Amino acid sequence: MTDHRSASDPYATDRPTEDDLGRVPEWLRRPAPEVEPGRGDRLRIALGGHSGKLLGGVVVLALLAFFGLVGGVGYQGFQRWREPAAEHPTVSLPVGEQASSSASPPPAAGPFDGTPASAFPEGTAGIALPRAKRTGAFSEKQVADALTKVRKALVTARLDRTFFTAKNPERLVRQFAPDARAGVRDDFPTGEASTYATRLAPGARLTADQPRVKGRISYRATKDRDGIRILEVTTNFVWAYAFSTARPAPGAGVVVVHDTVRWSTPHPADVTTGSVGLWIERADSYASNIDCVALDKGLLALGKPSLGGPADPDPDAVFDPDKTVDLPDTC
Repeated sequence: MTDHRSASDPYATDRPTEDDLGRVPEWLRRPAPEVEPGRGDRLRIALGGHSGKLLGGVVVLALLAFFGLVGGVGYQGFQRWREPAAEHPTVSLPVGEQASSSASPPPAAGPFDGTPASAFPEGTAGIALPRAKRTGAFSEKQVADALTKVRKALVTARLDRTFFTAKNPERLVRQFAPDARAGVRDDFPTGEASTYATRLAPGARLTADQPRVKGRISYRATKDRDGIRILEVTTNFVWAYAFSTARPAPGAGVVVVHDTVRWSTPHPADVTTGSVGLWIERADSYASNIDCVALDKGLLALGKPSLGGPADPDPDAVFDPDKTVDLPDTC
């Protein structure tokens, strides 16, 4: 069984290390080269991928980025130019219990007007847990506990404003299994944590409006490649944040993050005490209307306007959790 921590981790054992599993090619970690604004620069999309073996492994991240016409002329202005985009699921849903956001949204008002996010629930109301039931080797209580841990981590990572600006990420890190914490902590200085956690860039300011949230949660019992029984929880959410801006166009201050994350909790009978708890197995995300330079550092900020010609992607797609995260890089 591998572990998700550095060699200096006090919990280290004789399990294979990250070096045994291989390293990520350097070219995957480089930001996309800058280009002069043009037709392809009208909409910038930030894509990220963070993957690792359950209870350890190689962390992979490719940061691309997205901001432009939506920030310049507003969401509705861009809609007039768009062409339909192909629709396909972000991830294949695991077999098992699942739940989707279903709370009634508040009346549309303020920065989300004119965008699909105006119909989303506010904040934690958008995170609905599926019914817990006995699944595989996991009892109903174990399933309920795992779902509660995942929801708490989501709230901290994507909705906790204190966490967004804290000097260190410990409010989130301490929610993971002891053996997982070093690996999660290391994701923040490299920017890899942006695939599952929100950190604001210096000077970035959110309005008082609660973020709008839409998505779903699923779970299933399975095993990792070492035969460890795990409860795998898949979350797929769109998070819409309202940033302060003087631009009056609808949606001009709205930054959207869409992430799909596979969280895992191993069966306590299969692992040591230090490995019991929450892990991240894989995370993928994109962000729209953002500052590309900030996102390369794992930070979120509103992008600057960049005007250009009409083309895909469909602006509705960035608000839709059922759309793909595989969008073209224009940074």
